[in-house]
Amino acid sequence: MTPKNELIFLALGGSGEIGMNVNLYGTQGKWVMVDCGMTFGDPYYPGIELVLPDLEFIEDRRDDLLGIVLTHGHEDHIGALPYLAGDLGVPLYATPFTAGLIRRKLEEAGLAGEIELNIIPREHGTFELGPFSFDYVPLAHSIPEGNAVLIGTPYGNIFHTGDWKLDEDPQLGTPSTDQELRAIGDKGVLALVCDSTNAFNESASGSEGMVREELDAVIGEATGRVLVTTFASNAARLKTLGAVAQDCGRTLCVAGRSLDRIIENAQETGYLKDFPETVDFDTAMKLPRDKVMIIATGGQGEARAALARVAEDNHPIRLTAGDTVVFSSKQIPGNELAIGRIQNLLAEKGVTMVTDRQADIHVSGHPGRPELASMYEWIRPEILVPVHGEMRHMAEQARFGAARGVPHTIVQQNGDVVRLAPDGPEITGHERAGRLVLDGDVILPADGETMNERRRIGYRGLIAVTIALDAKGKLRGSPVVTLAGIPVEDEREECVDDLIAAASDVVGRGKKSGEALRESVRLAVRRCATEWTGKKPVVQVSVIEV
Repeated sequence: MTPKNELIFLALGGSGEIGMNVNLYGTQGKWVMVDCGMTFGDPYYPGIELVLPDLEFIEDRRDDLLGIVLTHGHEDHIGALPYLAGDLGVPLYATPFTAGLIRRKLEEAGLAGEIELNIIPREHGTFELGPFSFDYVPLAHSIPEGNAVLIGTPYGNIFHTGDWKLDEDPQLGTPSTDQELRAIGDKGVLALVCDSTNAFNESASGSEGMVREELDAVIGEATGRVLVTTFASNAARLKTLGAVAQDCGRTLCVAGRSLDRIIENAQETGYLKDFPETVDFDTAMKLPRDKVMIIATGGQGEARAALARVAEDNHPIRLTAGDTVVFSSKQIPGNELAIGRIQNLLAEKGVTMVTDRQADIHVSGHPGRPELASMYEWIRPEILVPVHGEMRHMAEQARFGAARGVPHTIVQQNGDVVRLAPDGPEITGHERAGRLVLDGDVILPADGETMNERRRIGYRGLIAVTIALDAKGKLRGSPVVTLAGIPVEDEREECVDDLIAAASDVVGRGKKSGEALRESVRLAVRRCATEWTGKKPVVQVSVIEV
């Protein structure tokens, strides 16, 4: 599919899910990509930490891809670049803070000299790619240099919001004013492609300035050590926490490599210049308990992050009864069990915990309904295309936008080919938009044989059977049976004896050989295992001729 005299929108990630944002725009035979993100593994992908978008559609058309434009530096918008951008072979475009994060990723992957990274000025930087023009429009978010992109095309302007919110006191950066956004609407906007994360929220997301007041109160009342965990990328929150530490007369200590990287990158690009001096772990532990504050990674329950290690007493920072942990972050759906595990460990120590349920110590980086309504009023699009959300979020934003007077809305999902103009919006087809997984150092299809086999083994367990036959096909010795994950526990030896007998019986009949024999043994062993456990384990049979 090559776009001709039309304007096409095609999401390969981030529509129908929160995370892994990849958006394509096509016209006059050319494509541009906005964002190239990843998401994190879950129990459906055993052994997997990172999930990547499958870009096969655009890889097959890489000669027509002009570049990748990045809205901001969150992992779900830039995280796939080190793994996939090299295969696409096109230049990247980002503002300075985002470019700094990307540069570090490319250096770690050994790709710094192979991929062109263009740094666009943070204040309304503009550039052109073929039939497209781009104008960065600063918006507030939970990371510096959150940007919308105003995309000019032969068929009209697209206002692609990226992740955003409205914030009267943003702490870092200067988002566009309502007058500036209204001026964009005055020029005419064909389509608003808009963040749907908080489409159900009746209230606005809130200001970062408000968080400082609440944190001052919570930490000011604490009597022991205080550890605050937040999203590492939220540099505005880091600035707030630096100020809170000074307000409360506490010396600051930072625990977590991702925090170190964000602070370093922020200071290199002109942010966090007034961030307090920090001390190392040993110094922090020697300070009076009421004079130290630690900022740590791990608020989502990540097993290898600093907070988990502190909770497990596997870190130089130690917490005991009377200390306080402040979760200055939102619990991401799917992380409940991991976060609960950490909180239970902290509770066993007698540590006091404060979350956003007890105090207003976190605000979202995404727009609630009042903010969406304001954006519709200012931009006045002809078409609303909700993205960045599960289907329920996008459908709700479409309903809300229609109720607020947007003339046309369309609910699409990954792979839907949406013609925006002429005569749009209309879904005109569907392209494959799959997932890849990073398994160790290897990238695999998320629905491929390796992952399917791993799921089967994880759900059912594994039995390995090895049989030795002589030249006449007779059994030499007893079959060797090995179990992994089979629920027999104390009866393991008895179960193995029965499995050996089942395999021996098939071979002893002498009626089959080769693959037919192997399959008959597999079925007999699985049948026996099912009688023992009620499960149908994966059975692998090896036949050796001696």
